[in-house]
Amino acid sequence: MKGSLVTGAGKRLGRAMALYLASRGYDVALHCASSRDEAMQVADDIRAMGRRAEVLQADLLDETQTLDLFPAACDALGGPIVCLVNNASIFEYDSIHSATRQSWDRHMESNLRAPFLLTQAMAQQGLSPTLDSAGEPLAAGLIVNMVDQRVRKLTPEFMTYTLAKMGLWTLTQTAARALAPVIRVNAIGPGPTLRGARQSEAHFAGQRGATILGRGANPEDVTAALGYFLDAPAVTGQLLCVDGGQHLGWVTPDVLGPE
Repeated sequence: MKGSLVTGAGKRLGRAMALYLASRGYDVALHCASSRDEAMQVADDIRAMGRRAEVLQADLLDETQTLDLFPAACDALGGPIVCLVNNASIFEYDSIHSATRQSWDRHMESNLRAPFLLTQAMAQQGLSPTLDSAGEPLAAGLIVNMVDQRVRKLTPEFMTYTLAKMGLWTLTQTAARALAPVIRVNAIGPGPTLRGARQSEAHFAGQRGATILGRGANPEDVTAALGYFLDAPAVTGQLLCVDGGQHLGWVTPDVLGPE
């Protein structure tokens, strides 16, 4: 049995990654907050693939519920979690001028504190690396943190969200060092992939078209990145931006060229 936990698994990229893990032979604990009906449908889809799926509801803004989530996932699947995808996220606009204690806490709790606690819980399972045919260690676990391509090109927009995601990227690197060789820790930085609730179709299309590749990503691109990390035993502490090159595309005075 290969057990996995995906947070925010009822919709959007969380759904796609949960289904992908099932297709790779993982049983999946599906975390949701308010999207229980959607998560139940994902569970049905996974069971139809012949894998085990269990839905676990928890508010990741509540530390007690977050602490209870990981052991509940292990109990539900009947064994250890060897793949954790920290996907659940709050993405709300604020700026240096408008940020409040509430916006700070909401972004930090969901986007940094919860992944940190789940990372701790995974580390405390007592997993042990195995050896490959050459006698070198193979990590027993994988953590994938959903960061954001914006950590590669900081802007003042979405201030506390960005600070939290920068923290998650730092956690990815420091945990990769702390947990090696037992657990590998990597990150995916999506760009414009699925239209957000605040976006019009025209704005979303324009955002995708403005990347240097002239296209955004699709959920299959993100699951391909997850698949790469699953299949790359020598890779840890890395961020793979799946964004059409969006993080490279900001025009600044130093790249304007001569008149």
